[in-house]
Amino acid sequence: MLFLVAALLLLGVLLGTVAHAPLSFSVAAGAVIAVWLGVFALRERHGRGRGTSAR
Repeated sequence: MLFLVAALLLLGVLLGTVAHAPLSFSVAAGAVIAVWLGVFALRERHGRGRGTSAR
């Protein structure tokens, strides 16, 4: 429960920051995050396809 409260607090702070940032900065930051998540997803999918697991 404490983790959820901390996550929501952080989300509120970040959304408040984005509201005051210029639109071009917000779009650029969003694009960087989207690319990062895409690379992470591809690496995870590729790693699971080989059958190697740390568990």
